Amino acid sequence: MKKVAFCAVSGNGMSPLAQILVKRGYDVRGSDISFDAGRDHANLKAIKTAGIKVFPQDGSMIDDDLEFLCVSSAITEDNPDIKAAQSKGLKIIKRSELLAQIFHEYKYNIAVGGTAGKTTTTAMIGYILDKLGKKPCMIDGGMLKNYDNPNLLPNYIYNEGDICVAEADESDGSIRSYHPYVALVNNISHDHVEIPTLVEYFSEFAAHARHALVVNGDCPLASKLSHKNKFVFSVLDAQADLFASDIKTEDYGVSYQIEGKKFKLNIIGKFNVSNALAAIACCMMIGVDKFEAAKALEGFVGIKRRLEVVGTSFNGITVIDDFAHNASKIEASLSAVKEHKGRLIVMYQSHKPFSARTTGEEDGVVFGKTLDKDDILLMPEIYMRDPVQDADISGADLVRYAQNNGVNALFLETKDKVKQYIIDHAQTGDRIVIMGARDNSLPDFCKQILKELDEKPLAANF
Repeated sequence: MKKVAFCAVSGNGMSPLAQILVKRGYDVRGSDISFDAGRDHANLKAIKTAGIKVFPQDGSMIDDDLEFLCVSSAITEDNPDIKAAQSKGLKIIKRSELLAQIFHEYKYNIAVGGTAGKTTTTAMIGYILDKLGKKPCMIDGGMLKNYDNPNLLPNYIYNEGDICVAEADESDGSIRSYHPYVALVNNISHDHVEIPTLVEYFSEFAAHARHALVVNGDCPLASKLSHKNKFVFSVLDAQADLFASDIKTEDYGVSYQIEGKKFKLNIIGKFNVSNALAAIACCMMIGVDKFEAAKALEGFVGIKRRLEVVGTSFNGITVIDDFAHNASKIEASLSAVKEHKGRLIVMYQSHKPFSARTTGEEDGVVFGKTLDKDDILLMPEIYMRDPVQDADISGADLVRYAQNNGVNALFLETKDKVKQYIIDHAQTGDRIVIMGARDNSLPDFCKQILKELDEKPLAANF
């Protein structure tokens, strides 16, 4: 039996690969610093339940007979696991390399690219194909609520067919290594990388598509990409190859029409209609009927931490968990929530100093554009900030950017202070939106807020 190891196995990008190799009969082991620190208890249980042996991140899991050590891009050379593997002369590969290797084993592979919506769109494609009996392998960066299991991490679908759907990352340029049967570019906007570099990455990715390129006709940069077999979807241009019309917000979801036939998404946000069209279009490229795909998608209930409604307190305050972490994602999420009534109290936790430096001012503009004067924006300190190395940037700077754009924004150093502010100030009808990436404690943070809102005496709140 081949033995492999994963350093940072709890990560959303790493864990599906580890679980798939278990399914393929590998002896899989993993380490994660969050486990060593006593965090991510649910992930630890799920990783063990999946059949992965968990070790401390101290090099002890590195044996002489390892096939390879797979590492997250966030892992540095001084990591004990990497040092141990290097000392033994073992093969070390990046997560993106292993993902591409698995992906290219399949005849009909669909690579999902774009700076926003990748995770949801990848899940939609996988769900459609699975629902219609096409037996896909789907590798995602988020947890699919349709496959939710308290004992597992549902960020993949595994079947031994000939179709693979994967989320392709542009942030490290690895998207250029894909040669998919179908390439999708959902959108191109400023995120981890500057626009000219992103355009270069996506252009090379598009050129590698063996059969078809699917692009969002409503994105100026994506729509300019070229391919001999280019398929365009749109919610604005009726002349597109696939067009959605009559888009309407429903009680909890969105309805739309394709060629006069009405369909519904059971997730909020009109922007998700574009994601749905992207998913339908990709399925069409491998022979699936568009109406069958759209009908199947009505059963899709979304991704965890993508505008996920955690619950509503007895006094009518709704808590929403969201992964948004850059300007375009923030705008999409808040615009979607704004399609429904109620004041917003938003906590936004910037996940790393690099992002805060490069997109912080853009984020401030977006908050100014999407939040009303009665809404409240709360920011704790940047999640991965080192007080010494990152002394030039703080959550207080991001609050100032938002305030400069007319936002009622406050800097509260810790999440505990944010939580207390919410408990003290939330009113009936408010929506509490907790936004941020990388911090795996945020889902539990949302649940704790909801619990304390339920426990708060009604008279003390109002």
